[in-house]
Amino acid sequence: MKIDLGTHSLNVIDEGPRDGAPLVLLHALGTGAHLWEDMIEHLPPGLRIIRPDMRGHRESTAPEGTYKMGNLVRDVERVLDQLEIRDAVVVGLSIGGMVAQGLAVKRLDIVRGLVLANTSARVGIASQWDKHIEEVRAKGTGGMTSRTIEAWFTKDWHLTGKTEPWRKSLASLPDEVVIGYMEAVKTTDFYTPTSGLRLPTLGLASFGDKIIPPDMTRETVELIPGSKIEVIRKSGHLSPVDQPISFAMSLVQFLKDIGHIAQDAEI
Repeated sequence: MKIDLGTHSLNVIDEGPRDGAPLVLLHALGTGAHLWEDMIEHLPPGLRIIRPDMRGHRESTAPEGTYKMGNLVRDVERVLDQLEIRDAVVVGLSIGGMVAQGLAVKRLDIVRGLVLANTSARVGIASQWDKHIEEVRAKGTGGMTSRTIEAWFTKDWHLTGKTEPWRKSLASLPDEVVIGYMEAVKTTDFYTPTSGLRLPTLGLASFGDKIIPPDMTRETVELIPGSKIEVIRKSGHLSPVDQPISFAMSLVQFLKDIGHIAQDAEI
């Protein structure tokens, strides 16, 4: 379905029973709602699973100009309000994990639990992002695609030959959208807001993540008292893609532990 947000619209996949326990999945930059498809196959039935394509991705449009992280958080907030979603577990990977943190800080009526995967409260410094932005302006998104795809996956995954769809997904992003997201990340520091959160939280890091190393995810997740962190082995930055079963098993156990689904729920 398409949800009109005025200046742009988001494509949202909303699956499962309307009264099912809501699970919101927020993807990484340059991917889309399809990031989660293999992982979803290993979740128990009965969940209401909501997967937006974030602004500028796939079938979602984007307003002109650069973005702030608050814009990206507001997009998801408005979608979930229109769908009348409350008490959801929100799973965010990479920039999706930053959006998830911002949403939890703003709307605890929507977010009852967090899963922060391969993400951080802050990524890089302004000068690094300025350099990346200038590269995109000079060479286009295509200039960074090969390097990014190389970093997304482990060496073993590259040998499977399954990276091409992800290369196309990243390369399809307009340059101005990529720059918009870079500007948003450049100015985001959630260390203080995230440290004030008090809700069930699971961190999922990847042993082979070259973009957000496990220690960065761990440092962010441990800002939230009572949180847990797990490291998925033989996995890169897009762990729901290269290790969908391991990702799903950790997610399902977390959903059981916090009472979001029944203890006897089976895949």
